[in-house]
Amino acid sequence: MKSLIVTADDFGAAREVNDAVEIAHRDGILTAASLMVSAPAAADAVARARANPRLRVGLHIVLVEGKPTLPASAVPDLVDFRGNFRTDMAASAANMFFRPKVRRQLEAEIEAQFDAFRATGLSLDHVNTHKHFHLHPTIVTAILKAGRRYGLRAMRVPLEPQGVLLRAEPGAKLPSPLATAPWALISRARLRRAGMRVPDAVFGLAWSGAMTSKRVLGLIENLPDGLTEIYLHPATGPYEGSAPGYAYAEELAALTAPRVVEAFRNAAIAKGGFADF
Repeated sequence: MKSLIVTADDFGAAREVNDAVEIAHRDGILTAASLMVSAPAAADAVARARANPRLRVGLHIVLVEGKPTLPASAVPDLVDFRGNFRTDMAASAANMFFRPKVRRQLEAEIEAQFDAFRATGLSLDHVNTHKHFHLHPTIVTAILKAGRRYGLRAMRVPLEPQGVLLRAEPGAKLPSPLATAPWALISRARLRRAGMRVPDAVFGLAWSGAMTSKRVLGLIENLPDGLTEIYLHPATGPYEGSAPGYAYAEELAALTAPRVVEAFRNAAIAKGGFADF
């Protein structure tokens, strides 16, 4: 049995992202989106989600490269002098692991983001994190602790079968999975023991910001058995705070390309969000 979730991350980051999410869901293959609750266009994203009730929406927890939900004064060890989350993930991760004071701030911020999502009135389909920061054991512990009170049932773990990537794009030069795979394997086992729904395969890491129509089509045509998530970062174009080098408009085009839509609709695959499986 093959099941597929197609997710857009960074929902709420900007109107350009929200426009793309709505287009890709209405005219393309997008089935889910992950909401940044404190991003500049979060309110607009929530309004669009309400107008598209078949779009499954989850929480995209931000702990790096963004603004906290709590006042900066409540999380001083998580933010810089401008009140933004610190960008040095290694240093932040060490502080969270070794310093109880920082862990308490982390737990409070994660709780606040869950609470902000609940305040939208949307059903919580899933949770993931910006930059996959939940592979950090301290962060995933805090997410599980808070999430149980908010109906958390599903999380993403970025484990990409490289054989499928090579069948989708023969000869592709792929980054080594060694930087993330060991932590991802540990996280997947832990989350499943905790009763979370976790995909068997996730695609979007090796080709982050470069999910072309050809690659998305190749993944659909070579989809492995089990539950698969393909995640992208569509937008109608660059926006304030967007990642340099990301082909945002091309990723939107991949989600709505006629050949991709046809393959998606005709494939013997169950489709939806995490809540549908």
